[in-house]
Amino acid sequence: MGAVDNILVDRTGDTVVVTMNRPARRNSLSAGHLADLLAAFRETAATDATGIVLAGNGPVFCAGHDFADVAGRDLAATRDLLRLCTDLMRTIQTVPQVVIAQVHGLATAAGCQLVASCDLAVAAESAGFALPGGKGGWFCHTPAVPVARAVGRKRLMELALTGDPIDARTALEWGLVNRVVPDDRLAAEVTDLLGRATRGSRASKALGKQTLYAQLDRPEADAYTVAVEVMAAASQTAAAREGMASFLEKRAPHWPE
Repeated sequence: MGAVDNILVDRTGDTVVVTMNRPARRNSLSAGHLADLLAAFRETAATDATGIVLAGNGPVFCAGHDFADVAGRDLAATRDLLRLCTDLMRTIQTVPQVVIAQVHGLATAAGCQLVASCDLAVAAESAGFALPGGKGGWFCHTPAVPVARAVGRKRLMELALTGDPIDARTALEWGLVNRVVPDDRLAAEVTDLLGRATRGSRASKALGKQTLYAQLDRPEADAYTVAVEVMAAASQTAAAREGMASFLEKRAPHWPE
């Protein structure tokens, strides 16, 4: 792990920190940047890490798509770029690790999409969030997909149609982030929340995350069908057996790999 063209990847203990490292371009998402992020998440998925922190270097978290990359693309090439971006967003939600966004400064357009796609998000008080396509010429169609699922219809419409930014406290009220903290506490609060979100059996957590995403947007009856079958099957796993045995025996659990 280490530096790639557009990102930095560092592992400490059970946590991998993926840092967007294009500060001069406000961490905008060129095709190369997206590919590096996707590779980092896929490579980390195959390790025994339990958590991933997504952060950004420089004055902003992420300014969305890099218009210098987009402007010269024809329809097919732009579609390929957006599919690459979608692959990244969906991979964030399918990796077995808990993924948390560490947000400072602005997160706009596809940068806001990144925040909404992460499992958890902690924002500094200085952070802001926007889908600015609503006041420009290229509407934020794809960024709106996970943002809608985080904030609901009316708030999504306000973000997408006005293009105006919301501050961190509003993002918290609307459900886009989990915590808002002083800027100098951002990294520490991310570490604390991630630590609490990754305790327990890694295998059980990975299956739990997968199942949560599988049922979230289904009608309630369908969601229960999915959840009942997965939970019944999970009861037979080594992790579940150990969890129940340690509780009944009043001892600390010893999680299987």
